[in-house]
Amino acid sequence: MPSALLSPGVYIEEVPSGVRTITGVATSVAAFIGRTSQGPVSEPALITSFGDFERLFGGVQMDYPLSYAVQDFYLNGGSQAIVVRLQSGAVAASAALLTGGANGEALDLVASSPGIWGNALKAIVDDATRDPTDTTLYNLTITQAGGATEKFLNVSSSAASPRFVARVLDSSSLLAKVALDSSGRPIAPATRPQPGTVALAGGVDSAHLANADYLGSASLKTGIFALDKADLFNLMCIPPDTRGGDTAAAVYQAAMAYCATRRAMLLVDPLAAWGQVKETAAAKASDPSTGVASLGLTGDAARNAAIFFPRVIKSDPQLNGQSDVFAPCGVVAGIIARTDGTRGVWKAPAGLDAALNGVQGLQANLSDGDNGVLNPLGINCLRSFPVSGRVVWGSRTMRGADLLADEYKYLPVRRLALYIEESLYRGTQWVVFEPNDEPLWSQIRLNVGAFMQNLFRQGAFQGQTPSAAYFVKCDSETTTQNDINLGIVNVLVGFAPLKPAEFVVIRLQQLAGQIAA
Repeated sequence: MPSALLSPGVYIEEVPSGVRTITGVATSVAAFIGRTSQGPVSEPALITSFGDFERLFGGVQMDYPLSYAVQDFYLNGGSQAIVVRLQSGAVAASAALLTGGANGEALDLVASSPGIWGNALKAIVDDATRDPTDTTLYNLTITQAGGATEKFLNVSSSAASPRFVARVLDSSSLLAKVALDSSGRPIAPATRPQPGTVALAGGVDSAHLANADYLGSASLKTGIFALDKADLFNLMCIPPDTRGGDTAAAVYQAAMAYCATRRAMLLVDPLAAWGQVKETAAAKASDPSTGVASLGLTGDAARNAAIFFPRVIKSDPQLNGQSDVFAPCGVVAGIIARTDGTRGVWKAPAGLDAALNGVQGLQANLSDGDNGVLNPLGINCLRSFPVSGRVVWGSRTMRGADLLADEYKYLPVRRLALYIEESLYRGTQWVVFEPNDEPLWSQIRLNVGAFMQNLFRQGAFQGQTPSAAYFVKCDSETTTQNDINLGIVNVLVGFAPLKPAEFVVIRLQQLAGQIAA
């Protein structure tokens, strides 16, 4: 109401509707963690195509299994990925561009990230600037053999200039930057470098990663905790660090616990040894001492993990098209993203539509009998069928063993719950510090109910009516006076999830025909 009604007339006032639309979060942003040949270290980089990966991280490289997993992700329908590059003892290539200073001063350049890739860089300086009389101005060109070229015109050696070379490279270059001294200042003397060409050298690739490199530090945001810098991810893939190798159980255990805190799913790759002898693959995967139980992925957090077996066989362009065995996490992440886009997060990413693209075969061809042994243990099988080809043929979490009888046995049920949780968490931030009484509770019911109703209309829940599919409760029963005194508002949301039809039973009966009484 207007603060004062003094002059007779008509007053207009806008009344808030109380509608605050809750938008569903993305469901299939895949995080990939491991070594790459180049790119920012311990900094999550969001990419939207494999071309982005080639530009930032060097593309497919034979000694970097993560690059194949990212490629598989996009081949199978993925759209958004976050790549976290880890390293162990890598060194960046560098070069010194001499200036005209009396003391032999130099502008020190380093490759933008560690690795021998930087040894293919050259820095070219010329003085054909907008003002040849200005001795602080020059042009700098960075070239990569067989790759990109970056040209920076009229950069300055003066730190007071808006075109100071260190600032320009930091903000615009993907290839190089100015080195820093021990106090963190750019090594860029005030004198313009002499025209000419200098090659960068001394770059060294990362050694193979140890468990500690993956586990990192939560306080320093390294290892898996580098994803703390990312806003959202839904799937995590940690491909083996070496071809034919395995990701350590300790790494998977830490990653699974982290995924539980971030409302994400960990996609676990099978051990390489399980499928090496095709005839015993199912037995090895189900063996209590060497099979899936040996990974130690148990407890409630295992609801946020799923394992897919066996590994896949695909053509390797780095080996002249010869076939090799690869971890399946990137393929499965792409299929999950594809299913989310076409059917929704509540649809199991499995079945005849869940075809494995870019895959020539499977490390082990499982039979129905093998599948019958593995499925009750919560191991999702990749199968090959005569007409349909290679498909995902299982959709359980690692709490999906029949013996556990967990309420989050199925992958789509768990992912739908995580989707609702994350969407409501982000979409109800406006509630904080609002007056805690019935007007607020009714707004919460209105907005959360509208979000759930939209999911119901899309077919995300069981039930023919909204009341049978979900409920939203926020009133004096959920929030007592004691809760109000403690500053708490309680919202109870329930939903009836759709569960996949794993077993289709068809009963066939003959009709005896007409028999006279």
